[in-house]
Amino acid sequence: MRIFKTKGFQRWADKEGLSDTGLTTAIEEIQNDLVDADLGGHVVKKRIALPGRGKRGSVRTLLAFKQAHHVFFVYGFAKNARANISDAELKALRHLANELLSYGDAQLHKAIKAKALIEVEIDDE
Repeated sequence: MRIFKTKGFQRWADKEGLSDTGLTTAIEEIQNDLVDADLGGHVVKKRIALPGRGKRGSVRTLLAFKQAHHVFFVYGFAKNARANISDAELKALRHLANELLSYGDAQLHKAIKAKALIEVEIDDE
């Protein structure tokens, strides 16, 4: 499974101090059915702990996820910044999830080359 993040998500993650290691750990948890919320339309909400803080005081991420497929981190927010997303935002995220999850290798390569998507490097230790 390949893990990607959008350019906007990357900027937000950098500001929050969220590392790729945190993202890969979150995906491992999701694969073990530890999901905070399935929002439908292949959009999943997952809490991720930041270094030195527990999950309750850290960040929420929204990702396009389909079992045995690629995964895309598309949006994130701090719990103290907002409680949740609006219905209109969720509708847009579901549309984005369907689009991203339909990408083939050529489209992924093109999006990476254009720097619209960044692939998360996975440590295979």
